[in-house]
Amino acid sequence: MTTLEEALREAAEAVDTALDSLVPLTNGENGRLYEAMRYSLFAGGKRLRPFLVLSGADLFDVPRAWSVNTAAAIEMVHTYSLVHDDLPAMDDDDLRRGKPTCHVAFDEATAILVGDSLLTLAFEAVTAPSGHPDAGVRAALACALARAAGADGMAGGQAIDLAAETRELGLDEIVRLQQLKTGALFGFSCEAGAILAREDGAARVALRDYAARIGLAFQIADDLLDHEGSEADLGKAVGKDAAAGKATFVGLLGAEEARRRAGALADDAIAALGRFDDRAEPLRAVARYIVERRH
Repeated sequence: MTTLEEALREAAEAVDTALDSLVPLTNGENGRLYEAMRYSLFAGGKRLRPFLVLSGADLFDVPRAWSVNTAAAIEMVHTYSLVHDDLPAMDDDDLRRGKPTCHVAFDEATAILVGDSLLTLAFEAVTAPSGHPDAGVRAALACALARAAGADGMAGGQAIDLAAETRELGLDEIVRLQQLKTGALFGFSCEAGAILAREDGAARVALRDYAARIGLAFQIADDLLDHEGSEADLGKAVGKDAAAGKATFVGLLGAEEARRRAGALADDAIAALGRFDDRAEPLRAVARYIVERRH
């Protein structure tokens, strides 16, 4: 039986092959931009969101030739968000995945263009005919991705996060912030397979419920790692939110209660997949992995 580690590696290889084709090396006038895009895309990372896309699509027997385009697209959106998040105007980070951040390795203007280019290329990927023969499905994917990435999704969550530097947020507000900033992309990743399969019933609702729970569990676990981990282990600076006076799950709940809640969310996520057979086992394993990971 394939382990989660093996499945993650297999999925990452498939997505990396797609990304290598979508973002090629070039000697043209825009060569440095492509170099910077590849620097950020291939800096490491677990490819967790693409894995969710592929695993969700596998539930409905969606051909990998279709789902890999969407998996590559969500990784481009995620990477764009990290590149912009690291900028001096945002979190001002110098280290990401153990390497200098994009604006440090290149420059701020290039980093902005990297984010812009990856975001727009993601929409090219989900709307390309190679991603699905049905134009209506491709349009639905683009609409869902736009909603997840925009002002009512990830970007909106980042705006709330920036505002948190100047005012104290309560637990409900932190939950809402993370439902947007982190959870929206998880939501798209988990539902994309259902969209590709033209599934709009109870199975899609179950995946939506699963995504909501793992998205929040992921952020609680991230706060715990930021509180207890080291820069060497995580490949990025730690403790910055606490130092900036931002409220976190650990700060509001304490480490023990935060860990308990993350575990309960993982259990609830697994329960949400009850209608699916053994093909959902990778998704069940991800829910456990999210709260047990050490980096």
